[in-house]
Amino acid sequence: MKKKVQIYTDGACSGNPGPGGWAAILIYGEHSKELSGYEPETTNNRMEMTAVINGFQALKEPCQVTLFSDSQLVVQAFNSGWISNWLKTGFKGGKVKNIDLWQEILRVIAPHQVQWVWVKGHQDNPLNNRCDELARKAIADNNN
Repeated sequence: MKKKVQIYTDGACSGNPGPGGWAAILIYGEHSKELSGYEPETTNNRMEMTAVINGFQALKEPCQVTLFSDSQLVVQAFNSGWISNWLKTGFKGGKVKNIDLWQEILRVIAPHQVQWVWVKGHQDNPLNNRCDELARKAIADNNN
């Protein structure tokens, strides 16, 4: 039986494009792990997607994952079937941005069973708020 893991993710950008930060919190039972990082020139959507990638890359074995994100783009891409349509067309049509990151997300989630859950950002979800705090701190720590 696969381990049940929760991953909370968030991305932030100071300007869009501009310096960006991402964060992920992984929870398994009583254990949790916080991850965050920085990119000097990026966009908010790229940071949201980078947070997802890094969260999944931290898993050491195939898991049953519930991914929580305040990114409508990320969650709806999977829950509304957009990603399936993009795959059918080979990401053609000119409207899909950040194809490199979509392909990487697909690669890192492949071994896992994933449920995608949207949470309202900057509200009453403590773990989403913590991810936002970590992502913004990554920006601040690298822009002194």
